[in-house]
Amino acid sequence: MMGSGARLLVTGLASLMLAACTPAPVVSVPVSERAAIEQRLMADITMLASDDFAGRKPGTPGEEKTLAYLETRMAEVGLVSGTNDPGSYWREPVALVGTRPLSGQLTLTQGRKRVVVPASDAVVFTPRRRAIATSGPGTGVPVVFVGFGDGSVLGDRLAGAVAVMLADPGRDTMRRNSLFAQRATAVVTVEPDAATLPAAQSAERVQLASDEVDTLAAYVTDAALGGVIGQGRWARLKADAQAPDFAPLELNLAVSIEATAERREFVSSNLLGVIPGNAPGSGAVLVLAHWDHLGECSPADAADRICNGAVDNASGLAVMLELARRLKAGAPLGRDIYVLATTAEEAGLLGVRAFAKQPPQPLSQIVAAFNFDMLALAPAGSPVGYIGRGQGPLDAVILAELASSGRGDGDAALADSFVQRQDGWVLQQQGVPSVLLSSSYGSRDVLQPFLGTRYHRPSDEAVQIELGGAVDDLLMHERLIRILADPARYQPSSAPQP
Repeated sequence: MMGSGARLLVTGLASLMLAACTPAPVVSVPVSERAAIEQRLMADITMLASDDFAGRKPGTPGEEKTLAYLETRMAEVGLVSGTNDPGSYWREPVALVGTRPLSGQLTLTQGRKRVVVPASDAVVFTPRRRAIATSGPGTGVPVVFVGFGDGSVLGDRLAGAVAVMLADPGRDTMRRNSLFAQRATAVVTVEPDAATLPAAQSAERVQLASDEVDTLAAYVTDAALGGVIGQGRWARLKADAQAPDFAPLELNLAVSIEATAERREFVSSNLLGVIPGNAPGSGAVLVLAHWDHLGECSPADAADRICNGAVDNASGLAVMLELARRLKAGAPLGRDIYVLATTAEEAGLLGVRAFAKQPPQPLSQIVAAFNFDMLALAPAGSPVGYIGRGQGPLDAVILAELASSGRGDGDAALADSFVQRQDGWVLQQQGVPSVLLSSSYGSRDVLQPFLGTRYHRPSDEAVQIELGGAVDDLLMHERLIRILADPARYQPSSAPQP
């Protein structure tokens, strides 16, 4: 048997070896402080995800309730206006246009053959209340076949024409936009078959008013167009279009397109507050979360019609507000901290796009941006999903924080799949170092059950949220932002430009 001294020595060595192999403990705060943070988060989430807010859809009464609540909370946190507009203290107006297709008809005429293409073989869209295009022989409006090109070789000669292009997945949107930019009256895209036609849209499509283009777009199946032109001639045209030196040509074809849409123009708002720093000219850190959700998203006869959006994204708003409160209450910061609640994220990241077009300060002054989206899923101690890793200068600071705090690095492939699906992507495209750090995206075991059962459904309610990982994420962001907001501790590779 070992003597007691030998046993103590072996036990001590074993303990040292175990400590060397065990990750550092997660940096934490007292249990009572965590409980208080969770209580405040829960209060905000419960309010924002209540039926009184009707799902926080832009352009509805639920928007005004949401904005009023967030304005009150921003003031309570101690923020001041970040809009630079004395007439609109918190709000930055975002002009939007919503359109919903009502009807559409495509008619093709070759000689004496006139065919009203059935809905099974054609789809037509317009953002206008009513749009009509008539072209072909005798109308003075040519029908131009551009094949797989974008018509750019024609320049001004395409103005007023109806362009017919062959579908080329991955390039179609770019080509169609190019044709409209050359003032084509309408664009007809020829799809391989009915399965590849875009779905007839019943839901409203919302876009920035500043991005709206007066377009009339039709989609027709290859068989339907070939049946009018003649299958032999159509086959030769398609073969010619494959040639590198193919030049657009005018078709002896008459095209008539009619479409109607329900249209509404309305103004939503981003909200913007700031914690002023004490080092003017040193740049700013931006934190952001989208406030909008889907409103009433179930059929009229459903027992529960409201998509409340507790996780998506009342949780992100709550964490952002609590983070701002802690930053404001703590030691003074050098750089300004902007706090942005964006509208119309669900419609295509529209609010942050409007912000990027008219920021209160040049985007070049933002040294880092942190997006908060769907944060109330993972239990405490979960690994962190790092959305935006490897795409900017923040990696060193963030990875050092993860290592020192003991937070595990989550599923990189899962996180990467969300890079372009969140507000930070728009800022990243404008050169702003932007990331989303959350335990919700650290593991498929955490995220997939939510996506499969509650995401964009009425069941995304406050009673089902998990705040352990959200508190971890909040405290991690507080530490990171205190580093990045201190010019003495962090300087970007290029100094912020005024």
